Amino acid sequence: MANASAGVCPIKEEFVIKRPDKNVCDDSNNLLGKRKLNDSTEAENDSGETKKVKNEDGNSQVFKPKNKNRGQNKARPKTYQDEKQNKPCPSIIDVTSVDQLQSCTYNNCKYIHNPLDYLKSKPKDIGETCHVFSLRGKCARGIACRFGSSHITEEGYNVINEEKVKEWKEDTKNTLQASLQIQLQKKKYNLSFAEKLVKAMDTRNKKGKSDSKVSEPDDEVSKNDAVSESVDTDTNGSNESTAAKKVSPIGAITDEDIIKLLPRERKTIDWRDKLYLSPLTTVGNLPFRRICKGFGVDITCGEMALCESLLKGLKQEWALVKRHECEDIFGAQICGNNVYTITKVSQLLQENTELDFIDLNLGCPIDLIYKQGGGSGMMHRLSSLEASVRCASTLLSVPFTVKMRTGVYQNKKIAHTIMPKVAEWGASLITLHGRSKEGRYTKSADWEYIETCAKAAAPCPVFGNGDIMSYEDYVQRRETAPTVQGVMIGRGALIKPWIFTEIKEQRLWDIRSNERFDILKKYTNYGLEHWGSDTQGVENTRRFLLEWLSFLYRYVPVGLLERPPQKINERPPSYFGRDDLETLMASGNCADWVKISEMLLGPVPDGFKFLPKHKANSY
Repeated sequence: MANASAGVCPIKEEFVIKRPDKNVCDDSNNLLGKRKLNDSTEAENDSGETKKVKNEDGNSQVFKPKNKNRGQNKARPKTYQDEKQNKPCPSIIDVTSVDQLQSCTYNNCKYIHNPLDYLKSKPKDIGETCHVFSLRGKCARGIACRFGSSHITEEGYNVINEEKVKEWKEDTKNTLQASLQIQLQKKKYNLSFAEKLVKAMDTRNKKGKSDSKVSEPDDEVSKNDAVSESVDTDTNGSNESTAAKKVSPIGAITDEDIIKLLPRERKTIDWRDKLYLSPLTTVGNLPFRRICKGFGVDITCGEMALCESLLKGLKQEWALVKRHECEDIFGAQICGNNVYTITKVSQLLQENTELDFIDLNLGCPIDLIYKQGGGSGMMHRLSSLEASVRCASTLLSVPFTVKMRTGVYQNKKIAHTIMPKVAEWGASLITLHGRSKEGRYTKSADWEYIETCAKAAAPCPVFGNGDIMSYEDYVQRRETAPTVQGVMIGRGALIKPWIFTEIKEQRLWDIRSNERFDILKKYTNYGLEHWGSDTQGVENTRRFLLEWLSFLYRYVPVGLLERPPQKINERPPSYFGRDDLETLMASGNCADWVKISEMLLGPVPDGFKFLPKHKANSY
């Protein structure tokens, strides 16, 4: 492999799997991407209409198009179908004695109400030791736990270790409370402060103001008066805003009384030289972030949460802002398409969560988000963007940050014109992913352009993002963009989460397969803590583990490389590892990922299907 072709990761010759060259098709129609039509083939028409095609004998034949889903992740199968008839009723799950048994209060409940009957139909335990019970002294999944033999009696009651229960303290924050969810679902939560703030600051539609320009009230005093009046009107005891109330001064009036400090100027974060884990859809969950914290990442951020879904109180969206106690600098990333939803969510999160910053997504390339004007679509809607950044940064007492791409189109970079404005409008940090929406991941990140943008946005701190997978890459990117204050790492952390240790210790880590497997063990334990240890929780953990394995297999061990370190956009040929486990971990076959999951979480249930959400067209 000494003369490896471009885009191929050079592996030492003794590890490469030798395979015969594939036959090259000489049919010119196929080379042009056309299908050869004959009596047994069907012609597919992109318009969905039937199509007439002539057979070899000259007769016409009508073909109907196949039902073909277009786009990414169309009709992905569920990995696990939950069977309600074999589940225990919540009234018996965590009962510790016969005295606690109560009649079911649910109408027409179809679940099992006798603990012994449930235990007879319950699937076989996966393991003998329940990690959650060992850690907390109590397993919330009770008799439904798939590791329950360590805390379930023969009579079907749940055991509690009182000493452990007293020692253990809740380690997950920002959980959606039932009362808050009900308020949001019924639209009873008081968000009038955010609404009045927007009306006070967004002057696009006011008489005498330009529709394309968002400007603040005439001076700082009038703006703070508007904010203060809004607070005075809206505070009702149920959810007070954190902005300062208007107070009549006593004695001499100072500059501080007249020009109040904006909230973002009260709380700051030292961004310099920090390592920032990118907000990663699906795979950037809380258990994965805990793994990265163990390897030394400084800043973590939740997965992108949609503003509309947060305002509706959807549990699955609020799960994205949950925070583990080990995440010392943690933020939530939100995505919206108008100033009202973004400002309302900023108020909502500030009043109900513990966050160190809130990040606005301006880089999401998903068409559904883009066509609605969110994500990267906001980069072409500057008046809405200005109003959103100004209002959110004014309202919040924590930094308001922004993450964006170079632009929408590959040949038209616009970030350098937007970033100085975003800094002026109130952003505390801007992160730039060095690719466009169109570029996705098929091109290398442009770090020279990141440097240009960082200079344009100065003195606002700027982080660079893209193509960092080793300490060597980190040094090279920091030299290319010296104005950048820190880096954000996404795919590099998914493929090798120990990259943060490598950067901080300035070395290349030839991590062995048993060490990597220990990381997976730790991840599954974190998953069982987070999603639960019953069948549903186990299968949720398995699903997210498999999604992560769809990235992890791309790692090539250092000892196998002919020219370390591995580059992020180089595909390796098929190769053997130094042991069987290393070979298994290098497989790109979904079936092998499932085998790895079964080594940790037991056999998959009947009818199990898995299709990775992130199918890379580039490394």
